[in-house]
Amino acid sequence: MTTAYIGIGSNVGERSSFCRRAVSALDDTPEIRVTAASGLYETEPLGGPPQRSFINLVARIETSLGPRTLLGVCKEIERMLGREPSDIRWGPRVVDLDVLTFGDEKINDEDLEVPHPRMLQRKFVLVPLLEIEPEASDPWGARYLDWIEEAEGKVRLVEPF
Repeated sequence: MTTAYIGIGSNVGERSSFCRRAVSALDDTPEIRVTAASGLYETEPLGGPPQRSFINLVARIETSLGPRTLLGVCKEIERMLGREPSDIRWGPRVVDLDVLTFGDEKINDEDLEVPHPRMLQRKFVLVPLLEIEPEASDPWGARYLDWIEEAEGKVRLVEPF
């Protein structure tokens, strides 16, 4: 089994509900077990057009799936919850699931980059990740906590998971 972290966010409709449903869908997948979920954080959008704030969280999972199959499961959950394809980069979305880390693997392909290439720049990823794994570090041994002050965005805890 591999430990992975999944970033989840929503800024359309019942944001908290979409995030909770995404965690449930992950846990309902036979090859995935959710072992922790952070609180739900309201975060300002970074980049993209003017839009509503997001609700974000991070889930820790144990999985027997490979990283590409896990990415496919995440994309299927997005579709199942109503996310539609859009040409607007960083635009509004019903739900977004990102594979942040996958064990100690380093993947740098066109459709999958692990660790997630922008996670060190985003408080909405680092704050909930560090809530559930305060000693988290990247595959090279750098602690994520060391990046929190330089990361962008404002986050506010709105409710526990």
